[in-house]
Amino acid sequence: MAPQPASAPAAVRRARRQGRSPWSAPLAVVLVLVGVFATGAGLGRTAGPFDWVDAGPTARQGPAEDRLPASRPVSLVVPSIKVTAPVMPVGQAKDGSIDVPPLSKHNEAGWYDRGPTPGEPGRAIIVGHVDTKSGPSVFYDLGKLKPGDRIEVTRADKRVVIFKVDTVEHFDKAALPAERVYGDDGPPGLRLITCGGEWLGGKTGYADNVIAFASLAETRNP
Repeated sequence: MAPQPASAPAAVRRARRQGRSPWSAPLAVVLVLVGVFATGAGLGRTAGPFDWVDAGPTARQGPAEDRLPASRPVSLVVPSIKVTAPVMPVGQAKDGSIDVPPLSKHNEAGWYDRGPTPGEPGRAIIVGHVDTKSGPSVFYDLGKLKPGDRIEVTRADKRVVIFKVDTVEHFDKAALPAERVYGDDGPPGLRLITCGGEWLGGKTGYADNVIAFASLAETRNP
Protein backbone atom coordinates (compact mmCIF):
# COMPACT_ATOMS: atom_id res chain seq x y z
CA MET A 1 0.00 0.00 0.00
CA ALA A 2 1.27 3.45 -0.80
CA PRO A 3 2.06 5.79 2.08
CA GLN A 4 -0.88 7.88 3.20
CA PRO A 5 -0.64 11.65 2.92
CA ALA A 6 0.95 13.36 5.90
CA SER A 7 -2.15 15.37 6.67
CA ALA A 8 -5.42 13.48 6.46
CA PRO A 9 -8.69 15.41 6.95
CA ALA A 10 -9.53 16.14 10.58
CA ALA A 11 -12.74 14.11 10.42
CA VAL A 12 -10.79 11.07 9.30
CA ARG A 13 -8.22 11.53 12.06
CA ARG A 14 -11.07 11.68 14.58
CA ALA A 15 -12.56 8.50 13.12
CA ARG A 16 -9.23 6.73 13.57
CA ARG A 17 -8.98 7.79 17.20
CA GLN A 18 -12.52 6.55 17.80
CA GLY A 19 -11.77 3.20 16.20
CA ARG A 20 -14.18 3.68 13.28
CA SER A 21 -13.46 2.94 9.66
CA PRO A 22 -12.51 6.09 7.75
CA TRP A 23 -15.36 5.26 5.36
CA SER A 24 -17.75 6.37 8.07
CA ALA A 25 -16.21 9.83 8.35
CA PRO A 26 -18.05 12.82 6.85
CA LEU A 27 -15.18 13.39 4.45
CA ALA A 28 -15.17 10.50 2.00
CA VAL A 29 -12.10 8.34 1.79
CA VAL A 30 -11.55 7.32 -1.81
CA LEU A 31 -9.01 5.43 -3.85
CA VAL A 32 -7.50 6.91 -6.98
CA LEU A 33 -8.34 4.51 -9.76
CA VAL A 34 -5.30 3.65 -11.87
CA GLY A 35 -6.25 0.16 -13.07
CA VAL A 36 -3.27 -1.78 -14.37
CA PHE A 37 -2.93 -5.47 -15.06
CA ALA A 38 0.16 -6.95 -16.64
CA THR A 39 -0.85 -10.46 -17.66
CA GLY A 40 -3.51 -9.78 -20.28
CA ALA A 41 -6.55 -10.23 -18.06
CA GLY A 42 -7.65 -6.64 -18.37
CA LEU A 43 -8.10 -5.60 -14.75
CA GLY A 44 -5.83 -6.08 -11.79
CA ARG A 45 -4.98 -2.89 -9.99
CA THR A 46 -8.25 -1.03 -10.32
CA ALA A 47 -7.17 1.41 -7.66
CA GLY A 48 -3.86 2.86 -6.77
CA PRO A 49 -2.53 4.81 -3.82
CA PHE A 50 -4.94 6.02 -1.17
CA ASP A 51 -5.99 9.59 -1.71
CA TRP A 52 -7.92 11.63 0.84
CA VAL A 53 -10.60 13.58 -0.98
CA ASP A 54 -12.95 16.15 0.46
CA ALA A 55 -16.31 15.14 -0.91
CA GLY A 56 -17.84 18.50 -0.06
CA PRO A 57 -21.38 18.77 1.33
CA THR A 58 -23.18 15.48 1.72
CA ALA A 59 -25.23 14.72 -1.37
CA ARG A 60 -29.00 14.62 -1.03
CA GLN A 61 -30.20 11.26 0.21
CA GLY A 62 -33.13 9.62 -1.53
CA PRO A 63 -36.34 8.59 0.24
CA ALA A 64 -35.83 6.19 3.13
CA GLU A 65 -37.62 3.41 1.23
CA ASP A 66 -35.00 3.69 -1.54
CA ARG A 67 -32.13 3.02 0.86
CA LEU A 68 -31.66 -0.59 1.87
CA PRO A 69 -29.65 -2.05 4.75
CA ALA A 70 -26.35 -3.72 3.97
CA SER A 71 -26.46 -7.10 2.24
CA ARG A 72 -23.70 -8.31 -0.05
CA PRO A 73 -24.41 -8.97 -3.73
CA VAL A 74 -24.38 -12.58 -4.87
CA SER A 75 -25.23 -12.37 -8.57
CA LEU A 76 -25.33 -9.90 -11.44
CA VAL A 77 -27.44 -9.83 -14.61
CA VAL A 78 -26.94 -7.31 -17.42
CA PRO A 79 -29.40 -8.38 -20.13
CA SER A 80 -28.28 -6.04 -22.91
CA ILE A 81 -24.74 -7.50 -22.97
CA LYS A 82 -25.79 -11.03 -21.98
CA VAL A 83 -24.01 -11.08 -18.65
CA THR A 84 -25.17 -13.48 -15.95
CA ALA A 85 -22.50 -13.96 -13.33
CA PRO A 86 -21.95 -14.78 -9.68
CA VAL A 87 -20.48 -12.01 -7.57
CA MET A 88 -17.77 -12.66 -5.00
CA PRO A 89 -16.45 -10.21 -2.40
CA VAL A 90 -13.04 -8.74 -3.12
CA GLY A 91 -11.00 -6.53 -0.85
CA GLN A 92 -7.68 -4.78 -1.25
CA ALA A 93 -4.58 -6.26 -2.80
CA LYS A 94 -1.24 -5.90 -1.02
CA ASP A 95 -0.39 -2.81 -3.07
CA GLY A 96 -3.52 -0.98 -1.90
CA SER A 97 -5.48 -1.64 -5.08
CA ILE A 98 -8.91 -3.20 -5.40
CA ASP A 99 -8.48 -6.92 -5.76
CA VAL A 100 -10.25 -8.92 -8.47
CA PRO A 101 -11.47 -12.49 -8.82
CA PRO A 102 -8.65 -14.93 -9.66
CA LEU A 103 -8.06 -15.73 -13.32
CA SER A 104 -9.52 -19.18 -12.71
CA LYS A 105 -12.81 -17.35 -12.04
CA HIS A 106 -12.51 -14.66 -14.72
CA ASN A 107 -16.21 -15.03 -15.59
CA GLU A 108 -17.20 -13.98 -12.07
CA ALA A 109 -17.51 -10.38 -10.93
CA GLY A 110 -16.09 -8.93 -7.73
CA TRP A 111 -17.85 -6.58 -5.31
CA TYR A 112 -15.50 -4.23 -3.46
CA ASP A 113 -16.30 -5.09 0.14
CA ARG A 114 -14.91 -1.90 1.68
CA GLY A 115 -17.62 0.19 0.06
CA PRO A 116 -21.43 0.16 0.17
CA THR A 117 -23.49 -2.84 -0.86
CA PRO A 118 -25.86 -2.29 -3.80
CA GLY A 119 -28.93 -0.43 -2.57
CA GLU A 120 -27.22 1.27 0.37
CA PRO A 121 -26.49 5.01 0.19
CA GLY A 122 -23.38 5.68 -1.84
CA ARG A 123 -21.68 4.04 -4.76
CA ALA A 124 -21.30 0.26 -4.79
CA ILE A 125 -18.43 -1.01 -6.96
CA ILE A 126 -18.36 -4.23 -8.95
CA VAL A 127 -15.26 -5.04 -10.98
CA GLY A 128 -14.51 -7.69 -13.57
CA HIS A 129 -11.92 -8.86 -16.05
CA VAL A 130 -12.32 -7.82 -19.68
CA ASP A 131 -10.40 -10.76 -21.10
CA THR A 132 -7.68 -13.30 -20.53
CA LYS A 133 -5.13 -14.88 -22.83
CA SER A 134 -7.75 -17.50 -23.65
CA GLY A 135 -10.54 -15.10 -24.65
CA PRO A 136 -13.29 -12.77 -23.40
CA SER A 137 -14.20 -12.46 -19.72
CA VAL A 138 -17.24 -11.29 -17.78
CA PHE A 139 -17.06 -7.57 -18.67
CA TYR A 140 -15.80 -7.94 -22.22
CA ASP A 141 -18.78 -6.01 -23.61
CA LEU A 142 -19.14 -3.49 -20.79
CA GLY A 143 -18.31 -0.61 -23.14
CA LYS A 144 -21.37 -1.46 -25.26
CA LEU A 145 -23.81 -0.51 -22.50
CA LYS A 146 -26.07 2.44 -23.28
CA PRO A 147 -28.00 4.88 -21.06
CA GLY A 148 -31.16 3.25 -19.79
CA ASP A 149 -29.83 -0.32 -19.91
CA ARG A 150 -30.75 -2.37 -16.84
CA ILE A 151 -28.39 -3.91 -14.33
CA GLU A 152 -29.93 -6.38 -11.88
CA VAL A 153 -28.10 -7.28 -8.69
CA THR A 154 -29.39 -10.01 -6.40
CA ARG A 155 -28.29 -9.64 -2.78
CA ALA A 156 -27.81 -12.20 -0.03
CA ASP A 157 -31.09 -11.06 1.55
CA LYS A 158 -32.88 -12.11 -1.70
CA ARG A 159 -33.74 -8.57 -2.67
CA VAL A 160 -33.12 -7.70 -6.33
CA VAL A 161 -31.77 -4.20 -6.81
CA ILE A 162 -32.24 -2.79 -10.30
CA PHE A 163 -30.11 0.03 -11.63
CA LYS A 164 -30.26 1.90 -14.92
CA VAL A 165 -27.14 2.99 -16.73
CA ASP A 166 -26.56 6.75 -16.80
CA THR A 167 -23.33 6.87 -18.79
CA VAL A 168 -20.46 4.63 -19.86
CA GLU A 169 -17.14 6.43 -19.93
CA HIS A 170 -13.49 5.70 -20.69
CA PHE A 171 -10.78 7.23 -18.53
CA ASP A 172 -7.03 7.24 -18.75
CA LYS A 173 -5.87 5.27 -15.74
CA ALA A 174 -3.84 8.20 -14.47
CA ALA A 175 -6.70 10.73 -14.64
CA LEU A 176 -9.87 9.26 -13.21
CA PRO A 177 -12.56 11.16 -11.26
CA ALA A 178 -12.26 9.31 -7.96
CA GLU A 179 -14.97 11.46 -6.36
CA ARG A 180 -17.47 10.11 -8.93
CA VAL A 181 -16.46 6.52 -8.43
CA TYR A 182 -16.12 6.11 -4.66
CA GLY A 183 -18.12 7.26 -1.67
CA ASP A 184 -20.63 6.09 0.91
CA ASP A 185 -23.01 9.05 0.84
CA GLY A 186 -25.68 10.27 -1.55
CA PRO A 187 -28.37 8.18 -3.25
CA PRO A 188 -27.67 4.52 -4.05
CA GLY A 189 -25.56 4.06 -7.16
CA LEU A 190 -23.51 1.39 -8.87
CA ARG A 191 -20.20 1.42 -10.74
CA LEU A 192 -19.20 -1.46 -13.01
CA ILE A 193 -15.51 -1.29 -13.86
CA THR A 194 -13.17 -3.06 -16.24
CA CYS A 195 -10.22 -2.18 -18.48
CA GLY A 196 -10.20 -1.02 -22.08
CA GLY A 197 -8.55 1.12 -24.66
CA GLU A 198 -5.18 0.36 -26.16
CA TRP A 199 -3.17 -2.60 -24.91
CA LEU A 200 0.16 -1.25 -23.70
CA GLY A 201 1.50 -4.37 -22.06
CA GLY A 202 4.06 -4.45 -19.29
CA LYS A 203 2.90 -3.24 -15.88
CA THR A 204 0.28 -0.97 -17.43
CA GLY A 205 -1.80 -3.46 -19.35
CA TYR A 206 -4.67 -1.61 -20.97
CA ALA A 207 -4.45 2.17 -21.19
CA ASP A 208 -7.92 2.95 -19.89
CA ASN A 209 -10.62 1.96 -17.45
CA VAL A 210 -14.18 1.58 -18.68
CA ILE A 211 -16.76 2.57 -16.10
CA ALA A 212 -20.53 2.19 -16.28
CA PHE A 213 -22.22 4.72 -13.97
CA ALA A 214 -25.71 3.62 -12.88
CA SER A 215 -28.46 4.88 -10.58
CA LEU A 216 -31.03 2.96 -8.55
CA ALA A 217 -34.28 2.40 -10.45
CA GLU A 218 -36.24 -0.01 -8.25
CA THR A 219 -35.99 -2.82 -5.75
CA ARG A 220 -37.84 -6.11 -5.58
CA ASN A 221 -38.41 -7.74 -2.23
CA PRO A 222 -38.26 -11.52 -1.83
